[in-house]
Amino acid sequence: MQFRNSILALIAVALLSGAGYALYRWIGGSAAKTANLENSAAPPDADIVHYPPGAPQLRFIATQGVLLLPEPLLEPLNGRVAYDEDYTSRVASPISGRVVKLEVEPGDRVKAGQPLAWLDAPEYAASVADVQKNENDVRLKTRAYERAKEMVEAEVLARKDYEAAETDLKQAQSELHRAQLKLRNLSAGSPTTRDDGRFAVRAPISGVIADRQINPGGEVRPDAQNPLFVITDPARVWVMIDLPERYLGKVAVGQIVSVEVDAYKGIDLNGRIVSIGQVLDPATRRVQVRSVVENQRHLLKPEMFARVIPLTEERQKRARVPNTALVTEGLYTFIFVEKAPGSFERRRVELGLQGRDESYLRSGLSEGEKVVVSGALLLQAELASRQ
Repeated sequence: MQFRNSILALIAVALLSGAGYALYRWIGGSAAKTANLENSAAPPDADIVHYPPGAPQLRFIATQGVLLLPEPLLEPLNGRVAYDEDYTSRVASPISGRVVKLEVEPGDRVKAGQPLAWLDAPEYAASVADVQKNENDVRLKTRAYERAKEMVEAEVLARKDYEAAETDLKQAQSELHRAQLKLRNLSAGSPTTRDDGRFAVRAPISGVIADRQINPGGEVRPDAQNPLFVITDPARVWVMIDLPERYLGKVAVGQIVSVEVDAYKGIDLNGRIVSIGQVLDPATRRVQVRSVVENQRHLLKPEMFARVIPLTEERQKRARVPNTALVTEGLYTFIFVEKAPGSFERRRVELGLQGRDESYLRSGLSEGEKVVVSGALLLQAELASRQ
């Protein structure tokens, strides 16, 4: 009987030990699962996306360094590059003729008074002959006057004949002066260097030949619609701005402007407003504003379209980023900043002036940081997939 009780006790102890071990395993497994769930629900940083080297997503991500620039007063305005008329001359011929020789080509630099073309011009040849004829007439009348004066002093000639000779001389001198003025006007103040009577079209100012509208053998007329040559200084150009009426109070003469053209992305050229129109176009409700831009590198060409941004010298500098770098979520705007190769941090920013292609940030970025300009939506989708 006692042996039987011992066996039952041993069986009870074994059953209790197995139940305890099973309970221990169950409790430990649940705790581990709970810990794993907690770790997976709380990543180290919810605003950072990291890709390992060689990840295919990196091919769709591009970054760009941040630059701090003066924040503009207005969004970019439409503008057009034009000749600086203070340094431009449109050369025409004062007489009709036929082109016999060209001395310059477009792009050549010329000096004031330099011949540009030679014309076979009968009117000019007639003017040259008229001057020569009047010079001979003055010499003849001068000798006649001197003889009359000697004869009057010797009392062998009537006084009225002396006075007639004096009058003839003065008339000849007047005709010579008239012929010389006409010839000087045709020659732009410079006599021809040829003795064959050909007329020289000369440069009135120094500069560069920007355009030429004549060819050898062509006929020219003083009433031609287009000038024969356009001479200008390419280092100075005007940028004409079509300013909407509502912005008139935000620009002033002397204000600095930044000029951009599609041909040279990222290159800003500074100019200054020199004139604001006094008349508003009734059809477009715009007024024309003229600014002078230094063009020492000759990047701007007349008739180029430009974007003009009015600036103020004392305005604080802001970070400028392409609009492709901005991601909007609800009421807030974010950008992604590259913290390390393959690691990108989402950062909330405060927008300033927002233009068609680029925007200015009042906070959230520092100069030199690299911002994602292509692929920001991919990174935003990566973060959204974690939620």
